[in-house]
Amino acid sequence: MRGPVSSALATLTLRGRCLVAAGLTLLLLGMLLGERPLVQIAVFVLALPLLSAAAVARRRFRVASRRTVTPARVARGGDADVRLEVTNAGRGTGGLWLLAETVPAELGHPPEFVVERLSPGATAAMHYRVHGTRRGRYRLGPLRLRLVDPFGLVLRSVAGADSAPLVVVPRVVPLGAGGPAGGHGGGGSGARRSIAVHGEDDVSTRAYRHGDDLRKVHWRATARTGELMVRLEERPWRAQATLLLDTRARAHLLARGHAADVRAATAGDDAPPPDSLEWLVEAAASIGTELLGRGATLRVLTDSAELAPAEHHRGLGQGELLDQLAAVTPSRLSGLGPGIDLVARAAGDGPVIALLGAVGPDEAAELVRARSGPTSDLAVLADIGSWAEAGVRRGRRPVSGAARDELTRQQGVAADLLRAGGWRVAVATAEESLGAVWAQLGRPGVASPDRRAVPL
Repeated sequence: MRGPVSSALATLTLRGRCLVAAGLTLLLLGMLLGERPLVQIAVFVLALPLLSAAAVARRRFRVASRRTVTPARVARGGDADVRLEVTNAGRGTGGLWLLAETVPAELGHPPEFVVERLSPGATAAMHYRVHGTRRGRYRLGPLRLRLVDPFGLVLRSVAGADSAPLVVVPRVVPLGAGGPAGGHGGGGSGARRSIAVHGEDDVSTRAYRHGDDLRKVHWRATARTGELMVRLEERPWRAQATLLLDTRARAHLLARGHAADVRAATAGDDAPPPDSLEWLVEAAASIGTELLGRGATLRVLTDSAELAPAEHHRGLGQGELLDQLAAVTPSRLSGLGPGIDLVARAAGDGPVIALLGAVGPDEAAELVRARSGPTSDLAVLADIGSWAEAGVRRGRRPVSGAARDELTRQQGVAADLLRAGGWRVAVATAEESLGAVWAQLGRPGVASPDRRAVPL
């Protein structure tokens, strides 16, 4: 247990410790030389920090603080203003207070303030700003109060227990008007009107697979090609839509620290996604917002679980979607199997939009098998190789040419398998914006399926 002397010495600042050292030196010289004035000066020098320490230690104070964060939810790359109110809840006038706010490193540098002689019951208001560099849930606070004597010799530090929440959500990027329009599916009047306008020969088809509904066979295409063909129909955007988000750490090139994509910033983006996972999370936020705007009931699945809404009988709202995505972290799963099983159970007849990192042919085949039957589901494949090249410019370890070629080969095979299964597929590179990728999915060419059956 600390004694009173050690406790007092522990509160000394660097200036106070230097003064104690000077006093001891003068005392030693005065005793050796027999100079009484030096001894008297040494006693005074030694007494000053000790008396200051005793005065600060005896001082009693009570401080209350309150924070107002505006807004309490900020998009990544945005700023939030914080109003910090400090009230002297004690009976005596406060001395010289040095206040330091505890702020996570992802939000900027901790601000510091000086408050001097605050009257009992009085409140001092201070302001500072935080910058949402990284997506996540954070706490601002607690407040650290440092009490110093007028000479700056003694410092007493006390930490509070209060804090305030701040949520940094993924950005919602406008997708533009060039994306997939969605259909009315299910063979309803909307589908019949589409055929009536464009003609049955314009209906997109693919080769028949075991398990397909025979009522969906397209007989004209079958007669023309000589093999059994089925219609591809748009699934209803206004019923239920499902997002599958690939969060596996092994499927992405994750940024270290607070690396910024200088290439994207020069293209006009002042807060570019630092890695492929963040790009897909922002894609999920933007596409999910678009689907909710169309009146769809939205479900969001990751490779391991579903982002459940507060009310389980309803789908996610926009606020819940962003809040849930703010807490998404990389998973340690090696495969997409659990997420694909969730898709097979939960997706229903609505469209599925799969946002995928590095996937192989086996995972693509499983995804096609889970969505058997005529479909117009969508898939976005992140080109991890392009993110690797961009990472070299950000100081990451370069990726070998062989690894880059293997990533490209597996991505090409996976994309071909998905297209052959009736999916619309777009490849997202590090240089491309989400709006451009969304426009790719709206072009008829990306959904041109192979005339061969998918090898499962």
